[in-house]
Amino acid sequence: MARTYPLEKVRNFGIIAHIDAGKTTTSERILFYTGMSHKIGEVHEGETVTDWMEQERERGITITAAAISCSWVKTDVEDKTNPANRTGFNIIDTPGHIDFTAEVKRSMTVLDGAIVVFDGVAGVEPQSETNWRYANEAEVPRICFINKMDRTGASFEKSYKSILDRLSKKAVPIQLPIGAEDKFEGVIDLIKMKAYRFEGEMGRDVIEFDIPESLMAEAEAARGTLIEKIVENDETMMNAYLEGNVPSIEDLKKTLRKAVIANEIFPVMTGTALRNKGVQLILDAVVDYLPSPLDLPPKKGINPDTGEEIERKPSDEEPFTALVFKIQTDPFVGQLAFFRVYSGKVEAGSYIYNSTTGEKERLGRIVRLQADKREEVKEVYAGEIAAAVGLKDAKTSHTFCDEKNPIVLEEIVFPEPVVAVRIEPKTKADQEKMGMALKRLADEDPTFKVSTDEETNETIIAGMGELHLEILVDRMKREFNVEANTGRPQVAYRETILGSAEAEHKYIKQTGGKGQYGHVKLTIKKMEPIEEGAKIPKNVKRYDHFEFIDAIKGGVIPAEFIPAVEKGVKEAMQRGIVAGYPMVDISCELTYGSYHDVDSSEIAYKIAASQAFQDAAKRAKPVLLEPIMKVEVITPEKFMGDITGNISGKRGQIEGMEERGMDRVVRAKVPLSEMFGYTTILRSMTEGRANAIMEFDHYEVVPPNVAETIVAARNK
Repeated sequence: MARTYPLEKVRNFGIIAHIDAGKTTTSERILFYTGMSHKIGEVHEGETVTDWMEQERERGITITAAAISCSWVKTDVEDKTNPANRTGFNIIDTPGHIDFTAEVKRSMTVLDGAIVVFDGVAGVEPQSETNWRYANEAEVPRICFINKMDRTGASFEKSYKSILDRLSKKAVPIQLPIGAEDKFEGVIDLIKMKAYRFEGEMGRDVIEFDIPESLMAEAEAARGTLIEKIVENDETMMNAYLEGNVPSIEDLKKTLRKAVIANEIFPVMTGTALRNKGVQLILDAVVDYLPSPLDLPPKKGINPDTGEEIERKPSDEEPFTALVFKIQTDPFVGQLAFFRVYSGKVEAGSYIYNSTTGEKERLGRIVRLQADKREEVKEVYAGEIAAAVGLKDAKTSHTFCDEKNPIVLEEIVFPEPVVAVRIEPKTKADQEKMGMALKRLADEDPTFKVSTDEETNETIIAGMGELHLEILVDRMKREFNVEANTGRPQVAYRETILGSAEAEHKYIKQTGGKGQYGHVKLTIKKMEPIEEGAKIPKNVKRYDHFEFIDAIKGGVIPAEFIPAVEKGVKEAMQRGIVAGYPMVDISCELTYGSYHDVDSSEIAYKIAASQAFQDAAKRAKPVLLEPIMKVEVITPEKFMGDITGNISGKRGQIEGMEERGMDRVVRAKVPLSEMFGYTTILRSMTEGRANAIMEFDHYEVVPPNVAETIVAARNK
């Protein structure tokens, strides 16, 4: 079977936005215009294709990232029937709600580009900032789409200014709107200097016309700015422009494409997806400006046998390499493992090597997805996204590859959960099913953690927010028929140290026969961030929130016992010192010890290390850390005083206020422990007219008086 589209004709991109910016509505328009669906599903009618879960349709929000494959012929191409004019799209519609941030983060890892949707009234919102940060980390080229230009209060200028102020100075309009609010008619293309309106069934017909006289001066000024930004990226073009030569449309597009791929320019477009205006031109821009897999640098990874860095080019001839970015339980076919192929190709029925686990598995069936519908395929090629059916051991972040050419790709790092609740099954029958249901859900969602409280034997589930856990408990009920009761939400506190200390411990146990002997000396201190690109020494093992340094000289502790020391330290960190919460950001150096020829054992070193760590941690100024949330409250002006006073009373810090249409926006940082049930308080305070958005920002040391209360409650 040959590939459907050559590599240069493939675009893997995501649609990302803050909740309610119109992301799923935009996705539905894309499906309609590319011919994937015959009618447009509306979020407010609960009939969308990409939001296919029951909870998504009920709540009108996106919960899981949906993957869709489709194709597009540009609007200005005359021969629409020629397959050579088609570009293949693999699109991921990601959630906008902060509680499902893992879906955005994992999607960013495997995408080559993104369309970032903004609400034309609100402009940049908190989740837009988080998504933008994830895209920056993954170096994903972006096109900005200022949506909802038909809404009362919509303003292209204000929304564009918020992008410049809060996201990037590299954003440049390549379109201007014609009118706004109920007078929004179409858009002006600043490169071609033409205007467009959208007519016919669902705005399917794109009509080109001359720019209205009244807007010509504004369009020419904006085009001048755009050309200046573009020519800055090409010296020859810049010199010619300074001599008075205006570049051709072709040259402008070619240079703009290079600048977008290099993240030097973020083109800004506009329209209204709900009123079917502007979406086709975004698809044209995806073809013109977002990268194909060939435009991006080769994928880097590590050879698991030698530890060397190796590369895989986007080519079908290279050895097969793919990354699993999502696991999903499907009611009909069982477990689906979504993967992005970076190089080579793979056939259904062949064996693949999972280099993360070192195991081989048979790849039974491969499906391509149209959200909740599936199309079986025999083969998947470099640059494509598909899902494998029925792989038992595959998890998010695992690497699939050719066994003769092993490679391990970089793992996706997810934020730690900040809210926990106790959960118990309602009946004995539920008890048996609950364990399996929780395991399945935790496999799907890396920000959802399940643990057992050692003292009470209760099951604890932790996630990114109250809504996140509520949806997971709801899914457990609907998808696995498990009824459960949950306790009150608890904050996921952490502990760390502010100072440094050393400690030594000998574990000696003599019983009849073989004894136990382990002796270690440790130094602990706060873990420091390392500079980008800095080499990590061979004797240092570095994890997300922990660093272990093996500084043993002359074999005073044999090498085979060193991993046991590290394990002992990790276990002690899980138990905490102040109030029994896990410890983070600690550097532990094993400096000295001794051993016994007969009695030394792994268990003895583990116990000695655990004890030494606890002794040192108690003297290294241990403190409690609490999650601080970034909060944005949108309210009518008359309630501003009440809201700011209330936030200050919650140990919150007001960071800024601004106008947004008729409303006011308050931005603040507030400890999570003070924010449970805040939505209800806010409604009663503002006659139900204000709403708040909250997302995790960082961990901070808990003030001593608050820490005392937390410790006392833990020790009860």
